[in-house]
Amino acid sequence: MPSLYVHVPFCIRKCAYCAFYSVPLQRAKVEDYLKGLNQEIALRQEEIPEEVSTLFMGGGTPTALSEIELETVFSLLKQRFNFAASAEKTIEANPGTLTAGKLHVLKDHGINRISLGVQSFNDTLLKRIGRIHGAQDIHDGVKMVREAGFHNLNLDLMFGLPGQSLEDWQKTLAEAIEIQPEHLSIYGLMIEENTPLELDTDLLKDLPGDDAQAEMYELGQEMLTKAGYLHYETSNYALPGHECRHNLGYWHGEEYLGLGPGAVSCLKNRRRKNCEDLALYREKLNREDLPIDSLEDESLTNDQQRSERIILGLRLAEGINLENFKKEFRVDLFELYPTALERYINRGVLRVEEGKFLKMNPEFWFVANSVLQEFV
Repeated sequence: MPSLYVHVPFCIRKCAYCAFYSVPLQRAKVEDYLKGLNQEIALRQEEIPEEVSTLFMGGGTPTALSEIELETVFSLLKQRFNFAASAEKTIEANPGTLTAGKLHVLKDHGINRISLGVQSFNDTLLKRIGRIHGAQDIHDGVKMVREAGFHNLNLDLMFGLPGQSLEDWQKTLAEAIEIQPEHLSIYGLMIEENTPLELDTDLLKDLPGDDAQAEMYELGQEMLTKAGYLHYETSNYALPGHECRHNLGYWHGEEYLGLGPGAVSCLKNRRRKNCEDLALYREKLNREDLPIDSLEDESLTNDQQRSERIILGLRLAEGINLENFKKEFRVDLFELYPTALERYINRGVLRVEEGKFLKMNPEFWFVANSVLQEFV
């Protein structure tokens, strides 16, 4: 059963590290976006699945929209899509843009999972990376979320921030654990191309080194698992039963439809990305053309599908089911990569459990990307 992703490309202010497509919040542009979303859904009628398993609304900052604008988006989705009765429905939120009224709209439309972009509880660090909220906003936002009746809350946290010490990171982890969210996503800061951070020499020279970041990653593993969270993917932790079903769909290679400028779809092994330009997005839709970026339209080869399944599967604690892999791709994984797999198993980086699950040992998850390059 495919999932649905909706990209809302508006932010109050762009964060220094962010490479996702976003534009400054302007009401006229929001109106344009809402009209475009309606047009895109109509044009994609043949791609709309009979039933949708999960919804994820990301950005940008979806909660930068007003109550009326959020109501418009969710009413449109409700009219056009048939969501499974048990569907997980997530929205990303910035603590600085939450209100009780907006949460009421989300609750009314069946949103059952809130993902708060916290990043840190250190006000100085938050300011340095361009976040619009402070630590008190986080606590106020969590209180509103709980009072509105939401029982599935994720907190996004980041380590490796400019000027961040291990002690700072420990305090952020402790404060996050005290809040008792059902899920935590822990990301190491990445220097992405064409971001403000890439050009800020003062911030770049203040980044923690690789060894310091490794310590931060290990401290996160230690503190969160001790607090009862399952480390089920390299960057994700959950209380039992609260793993993010939408993201698990990506990692298991399931199909998904993406709407909005910059959104990606992968249906019938064809991956396409919408153009990252709101004006061009509207222009194409007004011509009754799908707003696809022609350079981001590819039919995945069998080799690509296998490679991606390996890379994503090894990021999961459950690993890769070797029997299922052989059934799907009609080849034994050990026949594809005999040398690399033997080398990593001998080194203790990978292991086979119960004779049928290939897994990466969690102690190597911090350097997973260097290992997974072998399978690209």
